[in-house]
Amino acid sequence: MQQSNEIERPVIHVECCLKTESPHRFSVIEEKLRFYLEQNKRFLVTQSQIQDFTDDPFLNENVESIKIGEASTGLEYQVYELEKVTVEFHIYQLNEEEAVEEMNEDENIPVSNHWVLPARCLDGLWESLVFDDNIQNNLLRYIHTTMLFSDRSVDANIISWNRIILLHGPPGTGKTSLCKALAQKLSIRLAHRYSYGRLIEINSHSLFSKWFSESGKLVMKMFQQIEELVEDEESFVCVLIDEVESLTAARKAAMSGSEPSDALRVVNAVLTQIDKLKRRKNVIILTTTNITEAIDLAFVDRADIKQYIGHPSHKAIYNILLSCLNELIRANIISSAEQLMDWRGIEFYLSTGKTPGASYKLYCVAQRCKGLSGRSLRKLPFLAHALFLQSECSDLTEYLRALELAITMELSSRQLLE
Repeated sequence: MQQSNEIERPVIHVECCLKTESPHRFSVIEEKLRFYLEQNKRFLVTQSQIQDFTDDPFLNENVESIKIGEASTGLEYQVYELEKVTVEFHIYQLNEEEAVEEMNEDENIPVSNHWVLPARCLDGLWESLVFDDNIQNNLLRYIHTTMLFSDRSVDANIISWNRIILLHGPPGTGKTSLCKALAQKLSIRLAHRYSYGRLIEINSHSLFSKWFSESGKLVMKMFQQIEELVEDEESFVCVLIDEVESLTAARKAAMSGSEPSDALRVVNAVLTQIDKLKRRKNVIILTTTNITEAIDLAFVDRADIKQYIGHPSHKAIYNILLSCLNELIRANIISSAEQLMDWRGIEFYLSTGKTPGASYKLYCVAQRCKGLSGRSLRKLPFLAHALFLQSECSDLTEYLRALELAITMELSSRQLLE
């Protein structure tokens, strides 16, 4: 009976990033962190960060950040009583190296970029992304299921999964960033199984040499390197193929006779190599496309998840702009005695008929941004300051006026381009 109650307890993920110079074993850090939470935190708020732990000398000396992630319930921004949940700790250290670029020596074209994960340059990317429909948690649950089925030796001839994710949608919606952030997140969450992670971003355009007969060799060489990495069972490898439509579009063109037959052989070689990789437990293939119509069924059928990433909703726009303004407040570029509300807070106030100051102003500003991509939205606060403000630090009301002007300019510019 006790075991059943334990299973029913929600699991909350706590990620602890150690300082580079920390010499302690992860198990020691976990023990100290667990004790600290039990002594100091009666409640845990998901999707939050413990900002101050200076009262614990050991943690202060060794820990860089403590993040409270999602709960197994899948609900966003919930408060849980510590004694009623199971805490799963993920202890890690960031790799300080930048990406290593591999070039095609004959044509001086970048073939791929390689990161050792978790990487400093990708830190915080997952938390900065804002999507609707619980997309991020769904992807994490997908990975958990692939691990579970592999660990339990589920017969892949009976139940099929290929370890391939396809993200599709318009440009600027965060597909590539989500793939990189997912790779980083997996290297943290799977640290108990794998010593380190790797992310290999493939430039799909580089697979087609101007000498078509050479393209097959490029494909084989690249996937041989990936195979060598995957053979190290201490590593978890994420392969990112951006703009994958260039492969499948070439396959269609070759089959219709408008491209050389070598192009068809190259694309088929890529698909064959992907099929070989799916037998490995320690690899996941992440793909993106801006042109959904260009992908043929041969590739689509291989993808376990085909997730559409569209332009953000009003809620997502509000949260994106809110994160931007909070960052400018932190950096002392905006001065504000008023704390901006999150989406739940402003929805509550609006339901009572109240319009809570600057938060309501931001709510209205977000409504005007419908149809803009996340990439465009994150540029607006910069443009507001650069073009419509004269001082280094402005008050929040003044900044919101400047943000409205930046939005008007952006929308007008887009109309002229249409």
